Amino acid sequence: MSVAIWWIRRDLRLGDNPALRGALSCAQQVIPVFVQDPFFDSSPMVSTRRLMFLADGLSRLDEELRSHGSYLVIRSGQPLDVLSDLVDQTGAERIFAEADYSPYARRRDRPVVDRLDLQLVGGPSLSHPRSVLKQDGSPYTVYSPYMRAWKATYLTGQVNLIDPPSKITTPPGISSDPGQVIPDEVVEMDFLGGEQEAQRRLDAFTRGADPEIYRYADQRDRMDLDATSLLSPYLRFGMLSAGQAVQAAREALQNARDESARKGAETWLNELIWREFYIAILYHFPRVSRGSFRENLRDIRWNNDPREFDAWCEGRTGYPVIDAAMRQLRNTGWMHNRARMIVASFLTKDLLIDWRWGERWFMQQLIDGDPAANNGGWQWTAGTGTDAAPYFRIFNPVLQSKKFDPHGDYIRRWVSELVQVPGRYIHSPWEMPVELQRNSKCLLGEDYPLPIIDHGFARQRTLEAYKNAGQEVD
Repeated sequence: MSVAIWWIRRDLRLGDNPALRGALSCAQQVIPVFVQDPFFDSSPMVSTRRLMFLADGLSRLDEELRSHGSYLVIRSGQPLDVLSDLVDQTGAERIFAEADYSPYARRRDRPVVDRLDLQLVGGPSLSHPRSVLKQDGSPYTVYSPYMRAWKATYLTGQVNLIDPPSKITTPPGISSDPGQVIPDEVVEMDFLGGEQEAQRRLDAFTRGADPEIYRYADQRDRMDLDATSLLSPYLRFGMLSAGQAVQAAREALQNARDESARKGAETWLNELIWREFYIAILYHFPRVSRGSFRENLRDIRWNNDPREFDAWCEGRTGYPVIDAAMRQLRNTGWMHNRARMIVASFLTKDLLIDWRWGERWFMQQLIDGDPAANNGGWQWTAGTGTDAAPYFRIFNPVLQSKKFDPHGDYIRRWVSELVQVPGRYIHSPWEMPVELQRNSKCLLGEDYPLPIIDHGFARQRTLEAYKNAGQEVD
């Protein structure tokens, strides 16, 4: 009886899975296997919560597989060694896996492709990074033209989703290694793993009589509202495919009742395309994982004060919106996208700390930490990336706070010291009279820190540092 291996990496689902379909199409029996390679234990970029979310997703995938007549095998070691042993043990003739485009994934897959019959199909994005190119064959480095080319390719036809199989036959008795994937430290999680939860969230956000997607354009930047899809962790691990998300956005566009609703659906689709864009950028320019894309901004003279960095990480900068966002990250492993931009701007443009410090910290904390999106977002905010905000665009944390958390609800949720501070001062508590500080149980410098830096001074310092970096290269 013919046997194939389905090597699971970032595709923890049965629906719309080309790697699984490939395995089922060429063999009578399929072995679903997840390989925990040494990266899990050695990389400083691994997040405890992300590991827990992955472990939960694997557990739920195993349940789904068992309901289809199969089960999940988890092995530990170098992928080539593990897969070679499994081929020898089972007589498997071919291995199927979803393609992955990050520098690490391509290094991991190369020796397996060279030694074993590994077929890489599909991918974490709907488009392969080589499928959306300029007319001269070079990659796009600016989002807007990339978006237009992407839409011309992927919005003109139907997205062909693959139905989940009715049955998967797996040879019995293939053992898993004990005690794998689950990290030693256990923390609370706000996200349930698994394909079913991903589909439930997608349906709740995009379908129904009045789905949230239709208000997305107007409300997505409000940190005090639950107005985003919260699907990024599921896309990160392929519990939801890019095709499923794009198709849901397209259906919402078609069913939109008015221009406002259509704008909401289109705005969310554009965010999905940003994800595709950053995956393509990392594929074509892997150097961005090590340094700035813009040559004239590779030598910025960062301040890099470790004490200020620690204050930023711990949410004690004295700027309420910054502290709320950083405490949300530490406590949940997730942060609102607008908040991510605000804290990234504060780290790079107010504290003048290298964006790579923040990129690394985010990867150590985020459930949805993705090397392409995380790098792209940080370089955009720092002004060093491909499609970057101009370096002189520096977010004012107080103005951002007032605009996107107008009543201070987000701040009060995460910064307990400020719960009793009146709305007039919630965004800038250092302006409170001392008597009101006492009445609000928020003495500045005692109960809550004074601002770590003056924004006006910081802005001018950053402008000079960036300007000088460009002049030095030119």
